[in-house]
Amino acid sequence: MSAPATAPAARPKSDVSAAVGLVGLAGLLAWVAFARAFPAIAETFDWAVPRDTLGGRSSALVGLLAAALPMAAWSIFVEKVHLRPSTGLDWSLPARREPDRAVTWVKLAGLWATWAIIAGLYCLCRWYWDGQYLFSMQVLAYAAIPLVVLSLLYVPWLDRALVEPRDHAWHFGAMLLLRPGWDAREVLGHWRVWIIKAFFTAFMVSIVPFAFHTIVTADFGEVAARPERIALTIIEAMFMIDVMIGTVGYIVTMRPLDAHIRSGNPLLAGWVAALICYPPIVWGILGNGRAINYEQNTAGWVHWMAGNDTLLTLWGAVLVALTGVYAWATFAFGLRFSNLTYRGVLTNGPYRFTRHPAYVSKNLFWWAAVLPFLVTSGSPVDAIRNSFFLVVVNAIYFWRAKTEEAHLLAEDPKYREYHAWMAQNGLLTAPLTRIWNRVRPQPAIAPQPAE
Repeated sequence: MSAPATAPAARPKSDVSAAVGLVGLAGLLAWVAFARAFPAIAETFDWAVPRDTLGGRSSALVGLLAAALPMAAWSIFVEKVHLRPSTGLDWSLPARREPDRAVTWVKLAGLWATWAIIAGLYCLCRWYWDGQYLFSMQVLAYAAIPLVVLSLLYVPWLDRALVEPRDHAWHFGAMLLLRPGWDAREVLGHWRVWIIKAFFTAFMVSIVPFAFHTIVTADFGEVAARPERIALTIIEAMFMIDVMIGTVGYIVTMRPLDAHIRSGNPLLAGWVAALICYPPIVWGILGNGRAINYEQNTAGWVHWMAGNDTLLTLWGAVLVALTGVYAWATFAFGLRFSNLTYRGVLTNGPYRFTRHPAYVSKNLFWWAAVLPFLVTSGSPVDAIRNSFFLVVVNAIYFWRAKTEEAHLLAEDPKYREYHAWMAQNGLLTAPLTRIWNRVRPQPAIAPQPAE
């Protein structure tokens, strides 16, 4: 791993502008508003359709498009990201270079084989065929043939402008077809990226319908009657934003948008720290009676503050603020959100205050919402056990953050500059860094020989 750079005088410029995420957020919220208002709209125009809100699964998928299309359009037509050298594209090449169909067909073979293997893995893993994951499997099954057809158009077109057409997919295809020139490291990089996409896309798509339906069908009149209901609904809306913008990030990994995955985390510790936070692994370590359960006999903040509307309002506002930071940390990525990947460096939005605003806000939210030290059983053992295991969860996220930093520090000089700048200037990072430097063991200084 490369050592952190000396802190620059100014915060390095972000590879993602704030505008990209904001236009995506605007598109998503516009669709949510349309879906909620659809009964009145249908009645106004006398459409011969059911007069219900559009809170179903198909409408949720349209919501993904409503977020993705404005971000893609802004990136291309306003910021012209397709012209950046980081895309690996040179749009003058098609006019002066003949297409190499042999390279393209090898790449397509590698890509189609990858999709077939992933489909086989989905079939073998039982958890994908039950509960919330059934929706993901249905969506991916419907998308399979269109993806194959579109790849016949997209890959040859992109290869014309690629500076180096022999990318990860080509190396995997060449290995399968026994062509010379493939590199095992490139094949490994190919599979890191596709395992990340396959694992997280299935999970994110599976939770999109619930997040979307909750907000589109909410009765705002009923919600407004109680302060805790207002807070909980806003929190659900923030989670919807996080889920839907995050899902777009996993799907839209395209070079012309400069949103491609440049590398997957090569560190085993990074994979372990991330994957234990998601199904199916998290189902085995969290939950009632599981190895790490910090909600045994807890009732949550609404229960303990019931009857005190002022306290409910203030505490709810704190939780809303924490969730707002969490959602902001996702849509600030625009089209580039995904775990375990390097897709450029983000230094603006909440990332100007701490390197890991999502993790900080999420972990503080759990303490404030669950209140693990308050238990309905009255048992101090339950309170201690809950608090201990939530600290364990916090430690997992700290470990996860450090593995992500190690990956990015090794990949990009800009991230090394950002890392160093945050250590001295970050609102949260700087004081924590100073504390850490005081308590950690200092390296021994070798004695200098006498002159």
